[in-house]
Amino acid sequence: MRKRRGRQDNDPVVLLLSVVLVVAVGLTVFFWPSSSMSNDRQGSFASDFSCRVSSITDGDTLRCADGTRIRLHAVAARESDETCSPGHPCPSASAASATAKLSELATGQTLQCQKTGTSYKRVTAICRNEAHVEINCAMVRSGTTVIWPKFNGQTPICRSE
Repeated sequence: MRKRRGRQDNDPVVLLLSVVLVVAVGLTVFFWPSSSMSNDRQGSFASDFSCRVSSITDGDTLRCADGTRIRLHAVAARESDETCSPGHPCPSASAASATAKLSELATGQTLQCQKTGTSYKRVTAICRNEAHVEINCAMVRSGTTVIWPKFNGQTPICRSE
């Protein structure tokens, strides 16, 4: 009785399928979207949306003319009543000074913003004003707000300033 031979490891069909599989996995890994938004914010800011600022709510929140509320990403300001929520970073500057600084940087301007997430029915974003100033970073550098490390670690601010 003749013994039947199984497929050899060097069978052309097996080799071809192996190569296709390796290439497919490699391309998937290479082109898979990154979980962090690592955009180069120097020069042309990669913006997800524009916001024509209609009002400033407080030191880290503003409203666009279309009704969108924006919470500045990775920035913490005092609440309007001068308190800081438990577990949140707390700047030494007053809420009024942070609100005034954000007003100076954004009132009446069209911002270019990169969405980073959502928080309490607000879009969290990193925004630049018409002078190409990254507002999130400018607020921290002014001393009226502080960086919130938990969120800054996910998508850093102040990278091109």
